[in-house]
Amino acid sequence: MREIVIGKNDAGQRLDRFLRKALPSLPSGKMYKFIRQKDVKLNGKRCEISDRLCEGDVLRLFIPDEFFAVPSARRVPSVPLEKPQIIFEDRNILIALKPAGLLVHDDDSGEPDTLINRVKDYLRISGEYDPDAENSFAPAPAHRIDRNTEGLVICAKNAESLRELNRLIKARKIKKTYLCVTVGTPREREGEIVGYLEKNSRDNTVTVRKERTPGSKTAVTRYKVLKISGDLSLCEVELVTGRTHQIRAHMAYIGCPLLGDGKYCRNEPNRKYKEKSQLLCAYKLCFEIDDAKSPLKYLSGREFRAPEPGFIDKYFK
Repeated sequence: MREIVIGKNDAGQRLDRFLRKALPSLPSGKMYKFIRQKDVKLNGKRCEISDRLCEGDVLRLFIPDEFFAVPSARRVPSVPLEKPQIIFEDRNILIALKPAGLLVHDDDSGEPDTLINRVKDYLRISGEYDPDAENSFAPAPAHRIDRNTEGLVICAKNAESLRELNRLIKARKIKKTYLCVTVGTPREREGEIVGYLEKNSRDNTVTVRKERTPGSKTAVTRYKVLKISGDLSLCEVELVTGRTHQIRAHMAYIGCPLLGDGKYCRNEPNRKYKEKSQLLCAYKLCFEIDDAKSPLKYLSGREFRAPEPGFIDKYFK
């Protein structure tokens, strides 16, 4: 028998969702079976999968020890990791600057050096995160940017903030603005690109369609040309929606692909300028929170910027 005391970061979750996070090696079928058989008890009583957990609740699980392996999301790599470059931090969130080439979080490669692992290691050392004391929560990014894109990433330091960040992003209350270098100059110096992105999982690319197709997703991008230098343009781009490769695909769609982009740009300009990854920076975040009850309401109106990316000085100074 194992006993789990529900902490602050666990509270508010349904029982089944909590168990999926706390015991990821427990198959859903077995979890439901154990609950039906009363092998899972909440405060000493029979429970249902839809029961909401409260701080201080006690779960007793009469299930095999093999299902209690520590989830990978809560582990901190044993190898030394570089401290993340922090743009802003308070008790709830941390905004870090991700360098190009670094993953935001783990992928199938098992690479331990990721942005979120750097953040977890930093918070562990500072005493703000104890993986052994948590049942289901680990500091997590609220959004992602591509490996070869540099820029700002918001990380949540507690479960309440992660839920609120997810809600705000879905409601488009966090404005995300990028800088990029394009090959060519858009015909209209300022505009909005609207289309449907169709994902190809085989080669990890997206195709922009004028009309909706099965499985495609609406994508809206606003852009503004800031500077022009020869056949290159510096553009400011705002994501209205946040889709996979949205900026890269949309700018290529209007004939101005990102310099260095190996998926959506021709090889010729990339070889000419010797760029091997897209020149794209998530450089500004603005919180626009109108809900007075939001636990992050105090951030409303705040704007955070990354340091000026090196490609500006390289091509436009």
